[in-house]
Parts: sequence; C-alpha cells; structure tokens
Amino acid sequence: QVQLVESGGGLVQAGGSLRLSCAASGRMFSRYAMGWFRQAPGKEREFVAAISWSGGSTSYADSVKGRFTISRDNAKNTVYLQMNSLKPEDTAVYYCAADMTAGWITPRRKYDYDNWGQGTQVTVSS
Repeated sequence: QVQLVESGGGLVQAGGSLRLSCAASGRMFSRYAMGWFRQAPGKEREFVAAISWSGGSTSYADSVKGRFTISRDNAKNTVYLQMNSLKPEDTAVYYCAADMTAGWITPRRKYDYDNWGQGTQVTVSS
C-alpha cells in the first residue's frame, strides 16, 4: 500500500493557473504509474492525466490537452499537475492515484489504479 496526499487546490479565476502536488509514501514510488482524476458534483470520476514510472510517457484527456501538464520527481516521491488556462468546467475535486502493477504504461481507467488520495478541491470562477 502507498499513501497519497494531494495539495495545491484552491479558488482561481478563469484563465488562471494552479499546480497540484501529490506526495507518496514508501520506497516504491518510482515503480508506479501515476494518474490524476477529477470528480465534479453529480458526475462520475473522470480521467485527467497519467504518467509512467520514468516520466517518459504521458497521457491526457482531450478536455485538458494543451492546458495541463503532468510530471513527477521520483527523488521527492511526488507527482504534479500544472493546470493553465483554467475554465469553470475544470471545477472539481482532483484525486491522484497510483497503479502499482503496470508502471511502464499510462492507464486511463480508474479501475487500473490501486491507491487513491483524499482529493483536493479546485474551483474556477467565471
């Protein structure tokens, strides 16, 4: 098991930026694929971005491609989500997740992930 703690959420105006961080416990972080998901009120949790264990492969939802960037620092056991040009429809609770079984790929399904953080709220005002 790995514990994940997100931070960096908050209230921002449309067009603004935020950087989310997800700190992981344990010594195996560099072997996990990591993902970011989000869930708006009344909606299903949806894929945002994923990164392979080395950072060499990334994947994005079409709705955030070109605006969001996922990255990781394995020395710090941390994965990041840089969010630029934010829109009101980006408002959601953002969760990071770890896939402990297939670190070399970038899973897009929530069912592929084994561990989840508690989430951090992002609110974008118009």
